[in-house]
Amino acid sequence: MKWQGMPGSGNVQDRRGMGMGLPIGGGIGGLVLLLLFSALTGTNPADIITGGGSPDQQVGTGGVQENDPQAEFVSVVLKDTENTWNEIFAERGDDYKEPQLVLFTQATQSACGVGQSAMGPFYCPADEQVYLDLSFFHELETRFGAPGDFAQAYVVAHEVGHHIQTVTGTSSKVTAARQRMSELDANQLSVRQELQADCYAGVWGHYAARRGLLEPGDAEEGLRAAAAIGDDRIQRQTQGHVAPESWTHGSSEQRMTWLRRGMDSGRMEACDTFTSGT
Repeated sequence: MKWQGMPGSGNVQDRRGMGMGLPIGGGIGGLVLLLLFSALTGTNPADIITGGGSPDQQVGTGGVQENDPQAEFVSVVLKDTENTWNEIFAERGDDYKEPQLVLFTQATQSACGVGQSAMGPFYCPADEQVYLDLSFFHELETRFGAPGDFAQAYVVAHEVGHHIQTVTGTSSKVTAARQRMSELDANQLSVRQELQADCYAGVWGHYAARRGLLEPGDAEEGLRAAAAIGDDRIQRQTQGHVAPESWTHGSSEQRMTWLRRGMDSGRMEACDTFTSGT
């Protein structure tokens, strides 16, 4: 991707090195909570307090530090998603409420509970924020075999896709519907929601390509990343067999299909996973 020299977003909070803000000052109760979380996650209690970072890593919430290429890249990608969705929403006669993106290490507090690095990147609809531990990009390359900057950009754009679902009301409808369903049906609805976020990521990719940001091979990087984190592939790696009834994100083929559909069309309307066959 041609991202160097591009403006970054002002909607990035850098919590790396700042710890979780657990209530350790609350006497015995706070200490018990700290030790319990440490035991469950295998985290050094001191790292939870300090964030495990050096003093020069402890920065505020107003963006990212200079000379931090990976964080700068994420900020640029987020800014470009803002450009895309502001344009799309304006064409629809709506205003786009931009999400915040929180960078963290190991664990952080969100309105949806404690977020941990092991969860991977996630979006919390309760506070309308994307949460990302940059170490996931190393895992994406080494564990999932999906290197490349556009593969990383796809991850950010997918989580922003969940924000689009929140501001358009889709997420609340899905949450309400899942509460009335069996586990199997709820999983299938979750798959459709995730595939739509993939498609929305593709819509951003379409606009990024139109702005000349994509380079040869970028689209393939994104598709490889989508395939790498398909439920079927992950299940084969972790348990040796595939159990479609337990899928929550979709197969490799499904994820590639919907990402490609968004990239080819550049239209939100092409991302109706809920009435289309998956």
